[in-house]
Formats: sequence, C-alpha cells, structure tokens
Amino acid sequence: MRVLALDIGDRRIGVAVSDELGVTAQGVTTIHRRSMEKDLAAIADLVASWHAESAVVGLPLTLEGTEGPRAASVRDFMRRLSRVVAVPIRFWDERFSTATAERVLIEADLSRARRKEVVDKTAAVVILQSYLDAGRQVGVQDAS
Repeated sequence: MRVLALDIGDRRIGVAVSDELGVTAQGVTTIHRRSMEKDLAAIADLVASWHAESAVVGLPLTLEGTEGPRAASVRDFMRRLSRVVAVPIRFWDERFSTATAERVLIEADLSRARRKEVVDKTAAVVILQSYLDAGRQVGVQDAS
C-alpha cells in the first residue's frame, strides 16, 4: 500500500512517498505554492501518478502538543484537498520534522542553498517514515 506524505508550508509543500510495501519513505518533490487551486491540482496529480492509497499530512502541533493557528491552516487545506482526492487523509504529529531534516542534510554536508531546496521534501520523508514506523495505526487521526 503506497502512502503519500505532505509537509504543508506557507511557501512550499514537501512531498514523499512510501514504497509499495509501506516500509520506507522516499522524497519525491517540493511544490512551490502558487494558488490553492494549483496546489490542490498538483497534489491530486501526485496521488494519481503514484497510485497512492492514502495520504499522511504533518500536523504542526505546539511544543505542548496543542493545535495553534498553523495547525488550523493545515486542517483547512486538507479539508479542501479531501474534496479533490479520493483517498483517506490522516494527520501525523510533525513536531521537529523540519529540524530533523535540517540535521540530516547538514550531516550529509549539503550547502545551505542546497538544503533550502530539499528541506521540505526531506521533512515529508521524516513525517512519513515516522508514520510507517509506528505501524500506520498508532496515533493516527483522520482529516475529516
């Protein structure tokens, strides 16, 4: 079962996908945000082209584990996405995913400019791998 993961940001959306067995996550692309309609269409195209059976979306919780304005924005975006894709969409706690991605990229000795290009995609990989490692069921919350 292939899963598509999204790291939704104000300017970019990082995208990752699992292998067909749902064991490992690989970075796919970074969508540069243009308009709601174009962003949703780009994600719908990715869901179709990768034959994703579900999607997992990083939910930006506060350090205390509560939802703030960013989480509300992501929830709104996902409500809109659920109208254009026919796969289950689940939220996953994304706290520290970008920091983890940055650390991985620094350890890989990527330049600052190169890190900026791939950090969102790498954060999506971190989110998806965490989700897959947890067995796809623990702590999962539907986006509906």
